[in-house]
This record gives sequence, structure tokens and C-alpha cells, in this order.
Amino acid sequence: MSLVEHREGIEAGRLDMFVDGAFAFTLTLLAIGGDAIPNTAEKLLHILAGVPAAALCFGQIAWMWHGHVRWRHLCTRSTRAGLLLSLLLVFFALIFVYPLHMVYGLACYSLSGGLLSGDIAVRLSSDARTMFVCYGLAYTSMAGTLTLLFRHAARLWPPGSAERRQAGIMTLAWAIPAAVGMLSALSALLLPEGLAALAGFEYGLLGLIGPAIDWYKRRHPAG
Repeated sequence: MSLVEHREGIEAGRLDMFVDGAFAFTLTLLAIGGDAIPNTAEKLLHILAGVPAAALCFGQIAWMWHGHVRWRHLCTRSTRAGLLLSLLLVFFALIFVYPLHMVYGLACYSLSGGLLSGDIAVRLSSDARTMFVCYGLAYTSMAGTLTLLFRHAARLWPPGSAERRQAGIMTLAWAIPAAVGMLSALSALLLPEGLAALAGFEYGLLGLIGPAIDWYKRRHPAG
């Protein structure tokens, strides 16, 4: 291993440690109890009602983090583009963790008839519209950044290589959530207030990821 490769490996490792730490910090923001320690059974049950929404948000943030982990497997070198896009991903995660939690809280509150996530105070359809727009922008920003990361990784490998093919698959896999998030945000913004909630159902289009990947594999067979 040359001195340059050794230095790039160290820089890549430091970036990964920073990203991992930043995502870990983001997840700590989902602590359901906050600073208040419950001292009655009623308060404890009230706090526990927020667990499902926190778990859903945790799962999505962890999914985005794991996307970065998979990107590193395909981009082992330290590059300026990889550094900037990784920092951008962390920036978006820190910004959108609360809007994501609010949207999942609203969903849990609505589906449970008010039993879960009672702290969510959404009284007007305009409030729901705002949260769906924020959620769509969060999806688009984070998934779009991961799309650019995998596209960058694909360019580092020669045409026809297994690594370039895998990077292409992952680019497509993240481009679809980015597009769906933008579609949902625009729908929530442009639809009449009574129909704005339909923007949430558009995330069913994420089911297209599997067929799209199968199409890509047929179009780019393994060598």
C-alpha cells in the first residue's frame, strides 16, 4: 500500500466515524422522555405512547445511515465529492429529524384514534399540509444525497465491473425514494386542503424499487 492510499484510508475512516457519530447523535434526539423523568403511572403511559412514532423515525434514520455504510463499501477512497456529500447527508439528518418525528407522530395519532403520540397538536388541515411538505423534502434531500453518493461511486470503477454495476443498482434504488418524496411534497403543497393527506399514500410508489432493480439487472447483466 502506497503512502497516498494509506492517507486516503485514514481520511475515509475519520469521515465514517464522524458520520456515524452524527447519526448516533441524531437518534438520541428521539429520546421519548426528554428531560422529564415520569413520577406517576399516568405520565409514564403518556411518554410510552410516543414509542411507536419514535421507533418509525428511528428506523428511517437508521435506513439512511445504512445507505451511507453501503456506499463506503463501494467507495473506499477519500474523495472531495464523497466528503462534501457525506457532510450534506449529516446536515439534512440533523435538520429533518424533528419533522420526520412529527409526521410519524401524526400518523400514529390518527391510526390509533388519539391513543398514541398525544403530544402531536395538529388541529388544521394546513398543519398536516406543512408536515407532509417537510416530510417530502426530507425524503428528497436525504435520498437524493445518497443517490449522488452512489453515482459518484459508480464513476470510480471501470465500465463492466461488478462494483460499477452494484453502484448503479444502488443509485436507482435511492433515486426512486427521492422522486417519490418530491412528488408527495408537491402534492401536499398543490392539492386542495381536504385532499392534502393523499400525499401520504403516494409513498406506496416505493414498491417500484424492486421491479426497477430487476429491470436494471436485466439491462446490465453481471459479467
